[in-house]
Amino acid sequence: MADLTGAVWHKSTRSGGNGGDCVEVAGNLPGIVALRDTKDPDGTVLVFTRAEWAAFIDGVRAGEFDLGGR
Repeated sequence: MADLTGAVWHKSTRSGGNGGDCVEVAGNLPGIVALRDTKDPDGTVLVFTRAEWAAFIDGVRAGEFDLGGR
């Protein structure tokens, strides 16, 4: 399990203020990026290597995950 002590969580800039579907990312941890559900901060945390996170972000920017206007 990753040590999340000292994680500084940042809410997605795409998240609205209505308590909807929001995620928070902690990118200040050595060698990893952590992701959690804003509504459940004590719940499951997904942990990625920096390379995995970069590949995901590149995929998002390239439209790999677009759902056809959904």
